[in-house]
Amino acid sequence: MEELSFEGKILNTPYGKPDAYNALSMPVYNSAAFEFETAEQMELAFTGRAADHTYSRITNPTVQYFEDRVRTITGAFGVTALNSGMAAITNTIIALAQTGSNIVTSRHLFGNTYSFFTFTLAAFGVEIRFCDLTNAAEVEANIDANTCAVFLEIITNPQLEVADLKAISGVAKQKGVPVVADTTVIPFCAFKAKNFGVNIEIVSSTKYISGGATGLGGLIIDYGTFNWQQSPKLGELAKQFGPATFTVKMRKEIHRNLGAYMTPQTAYMQTLGLETMSLRYEKASATCQALVEKLEKLPEIASVNYTGLLTNKFNAISKAQFGEHPGAMFTFDLESREAAFRFMNKLKLIKRATNLFDNKTLAIHPASTIFGTFTPEVRREMNVSDNTIRISVGLESVEDLLADFVQALK
Repeated sequence: MEELSFEGKILNTPYGKPDAYNALSMPVYNSAAFEFETAEQMELAFTGRAADHTYSRITNPTVQYFEDRVRTITGAFGVTALNSGMAAITNTIIALAQTGSNIVTSRHLFGNTYSFFTFTLAAFGVEIRFCDLTNAAEVEANIDANTCAVFLEIITNPQLEVADLKAISGVAKQKGVPVVADTTVIPFCAFKAKNFGVNIEIVSSTKYISGGATGLGGLIIDYGTFNWQQSPKLGELAKQFGPATFTVKMRKEIHRNLGAYMTPQTAYMQTLGLETMSLRYEKASATCQALVEKLEKLPEIASVNYTGLLTNKFNAISKAQFGEHPGAMFTFDLESREAAFRFMNKLKLIKRATNLFDNKTLAIHPASTIFGTFTPEVRREMNVSDNTIRISVGLESVEDLLADFVQALK
């Protein structure tokens, strides 16, 4: 039989063990602990010499099946499911960084990622080197022997900046540094991170995967493509585990000690969400493209920012990396903060809410919410404007969404 399609792989990933009742949906194992027949078997499991489940803070059959599905469709070496996208970021960085390390990244980051890098890590002696990730020469100039990672978002939120991933990964590979990318804004069905040199992929599975925003989750996806002997922190461990080093560090130490493993209930819901992800993405991204093309023509809107527009400066690199419809998120600017608030308050169909890629279309004013605790100076450095509204397009029709825009702009 020929290799299965994306959807075929999702729907036909086998269970780790046969289900006693041949259930077509993986059961939810609502159990904290698991019994062993002998003390010897228990010892093997707890010391990592057997793959049996011991305690659901470490592994769980339902969560493992979700991880197995993601590994199958991405071709990853290892997948770890955690309880939020931020948990995925923090666990990854803690696995890579140590006192004296530095991370090369951009100021164009999601608010909590920026806060984690700038404030939380600073207390542990980790330096953050901000630079223009659209300039590969500047990235190269900021990397040195203590750089533990180059970190980026593949489309920044909410600036919608797109870096050339092959150029970045080429520089990082030459310098012996792993590329860690938050790919949340484009799902697996439309973007293959491994093909663009990403070594560690981070995803907030709360978004496209969950389907209808039914639960929080995060994924760390290790492609097994980095030579970890080059890592300042993991080099010694790599002599024993080679390409598996990062996943071994994550599974045997970091995620166990931090206690952020995904719950079985969430894993069950997100496993179901995977089954319809490509269909929902196809609909939402096509609607987004059609909507922004109409909004560009409205005189009340100062500007529309979506990398799928031919007028967008990142259109060519976006199309090369993400295809014709680069996600279901866009931003637009009105004349002032006051105009933005008036628009938000007049919406009837579109929901005033945070989150991305719910089945419902969502609107948020980033400067006063996600970035609301930052000073005006920091927001300017991050290119977060008071005039900007972010839209996450859901599954409604283009006509219904456009009508809500038109009435709210009057």
